[in-house]
Amino acid sequence: MKTKLIDTHVHLYSHAYAADLGAVLARAAEAGVVTCIVPGTTLEDSRAAVALAERHALYAAVGIHPTEADNLTSQALDELHALARHPRVVAIGEIGLDYYWPRQTKRDWPCAAPSRQREALQAQLELAAELHLPVIIHDREAHEDTLEILGVWVAGGARRTGTLHAYDGGPERLAAVLELGFYIGMDGPITYRKSPELQAVARQAPLERLLLETDGPYLTPAPHRGQRNEPAYLLLIAQRIAELRGVPVEAIAQTTSANARRLFGIGKENQE
Repeated sequence: MKTKLIDTHVHLYSHAYAADLGAVLARAAEAGVVTCIVPGTTLEDSRAAVALAERHALYAAVGIHPTEADNLTSQALDELHALARHPRVVAIGEIGLDYYWPRQTKRDWPCAAPSRQREALQAQLELAAELHLPVIIHDREAHEDTLEILGVWVAGGARRTGTLHAYDGGPERLAAVLELGFYIGMDGPITYRKSPELQAVARQAPLERLLLETDGPYLTPAPHRGQRNEPAYLLLIAQRIAELRGVPVEAIAQTTSANARRLFGIGKENQE
């Protein structure tokens, strides 16, 4: 039986795929990827994610990335609310906190300050709660604030959950994440030689809480590091986790795909 995988985070609207998206999706299917979730990072990206989900029978998430938080106006939030009601939208994301980029003085693009990021995260968490959707969280060098804000949000009502995309909180924060009821997104860096903390997380986390994601076109796994990432490479991530846990790759594929269906409400069509 062919391994069936779900890529829970890939930016297929990226210009990196503009010339050959059809071929990218064909290679993904050949590699056993049965569907993908395409998350937004801006309002424009969120619109594009929904359009792609419609056109290719994929799924979308809508949201404003923390570095773009200055663009979360009341009008933008209203449009996200409308987009999130689309039947192919299964989450609010990619949202969260990024304290790395505001500290980079040589960047040539505007980046929201941490205080504005926290405001935008709170607003989009409330949108997710209102619509009973899970969240896809970006957390870069903001672990303590992220976990604190998520803890308050989860405690505020039922059915509040999500995933920490491209998890980078180390094994020392794993228990706190699991206590929140959140899932752990595993990406290409798990295949890198110098990734002992990620490998420890892959071994220690309950398999029932792991999700597979490429974050394409970024975070390309070995041996393709340095090239454009794409959903077909999800199998490399699954294989590495299987090696680390000492189980067949089919077990990783089956459980992580079931996890994705459970968290995001993806239908049984991806089990057949």
